[in-house]
Amino acid sequence: MHELSPAITRQYIDAVAVFEALDDALAEAAQVRGGMYWHAGTASSPESRYLVRTTPAGAEKSLGPDTPETQAIYNKFTRRKQASAERLSSLKAALDQQQRMNRALRVGRVDPLVVALLNRLASTQLSEHFRVVGTHALYAYEAAAGVRLDADALATRDIDLLWDTRKRIVFSTQLARVDSSMLGVLKKVDPTFRMRQSQKYTAVNKDGFEVDIIRREQTDDDPHPIKLSDEDDDFWVAQAHRANVLLDSPGFSAVIVATNGTMARMNTVHPATLMAFKRWMAGQADRDALKRRRDVLQADAVQVLLEQYLPQIQEVSTRP
Repeated sequence: MHELSPAITRQYIDAVAVFEALDDALAEAAQVRGGMYWHAGTASSPESRYLVRTTPAGAEKSLGPDTPETQAIYNKFTRRKQASAERLSSLKAALDQQQRMNRALRVGRVDPLVVALLNRLASTQLSEHFRVVGTHALYAYEAAAGVRLDADALATRDIDLLWDTRKRIVFSTQLARVDSSMLGVLKKVDPTFRMRQSQKYTAVNKDGFEVDIIRREQTDDDPHPIKLSDEDDDFWVAQAHRANVLLDSPGFSAVIVATNGTMARMNTVHPATLMAFKRWMAGQADRDALKRRRDVLQADAVQVLLEQYLPQIQEVSTRP
């Protein structure tokens, strides 16, 4: 691994600051979605006008008759909505500029498809139900550490998403709001994604990039098998041995940058947990020899990151 240059480090810090400011602005804008208007009342009683709050879906709710109090509510809402819109517009323009700078300075090296997928999960409010595990998690660790790992440690053509079965009812409700299936969510990012018929927990696109969705092994209160939607063609989530260790780990997140300059927040597991898990995997007798060597390589790389660049986050359990 090698440390990033001061110019790239400075650009990454500046870009992340804008990315996070926009994230905050989007959360604030969500509080003033919809609108307000004054209902004119009736022809016989024009003084009976009242304040109405509307939702983006078109629902309406009366907030009461025209009084000093409802006037204050209306004025505050319109001021907040206007200020929010102006802030969003400015920050989106600033983010575009930062992403162009990222590309010019070659700040990132993540596949743009991965960044687009993570941003899609975030915009649909599905990201809280998944953790990135496996090789792609190393991109979050190296971003936080300000270094670049050797390409051999990061070589992969698939991303593993660990799904939290404990939130399956909330997930199903949210998925139904944004799409008919999880495969449909992926197709909004790349329409060429298709389910692998021989491996129904994997979707693959025309370039051979795979998305695997896994879960912890079944416990007493988990249904099994689990399909993510009622659509005929969607993910059947695969049980992964000892995935509960990854699910119960302290979380870790960092903003990653793609080769085209775009950015996304990656939510993953604590580096110490992944390091210990990789060492455990490398010790399994039935593990493919090539994969065992890569497991050791990745575990060693994460250990160096923790000891030399991220010592402030080492104090967690490393139980494999």
